[in-house]
Amino acid sequence: MLKKSYKVVILPYTILLLYLMFFGMGRKQSEDNLLTIEPVFSTINFIKGSISWKDIIIIVGGNIIMFIPFGFLGWIFPKLNDLKTLLITFVSAIIIIEALQYFSRLGIFEVDDVLLNTFGVFLGFLMKKIIEKRFKNWTI
Repeated sequence: MLKKSYKVVILPYTILLLYLMFFGMGRKQSEDNLLTIEPVFSTINFIKGSISWKDIIIIVGGNIIMFIPFGFLGWIFPKLNDLKTLLITFVSAIIIIEALQYFSRLGIFEVDDVLLNTFGVFLGFLMKKIIEKRFKNWTI
């Protein structure tokens, strides 16, 4: 049941997420190509300089939470049931997407985004394993 529902939902979800990454939340094309390659420190500096906890939760938490569903991709693509394969595949895809944001100037290529998004996929993978153990009858 869960696997069938996931198969129906993941494509529209992916399209929505791509829309948000390139056009959502009032994004406009910037004059310059923007790049943030200082891992972890840029997120710490963002948190320190942020005015509200709401912004921190939306940006940092969103970069993790929004990618949790991709940890379940093994339900569609059996090769992605292996954590190493899933993470290599995901990191490759997210780097391409970040590069597209950079070259289109519709976002910033941020190493922290790659790290946070990948952490979200990892959490999703762990959740998938727990769900498969506890709710075997629901994951058919």
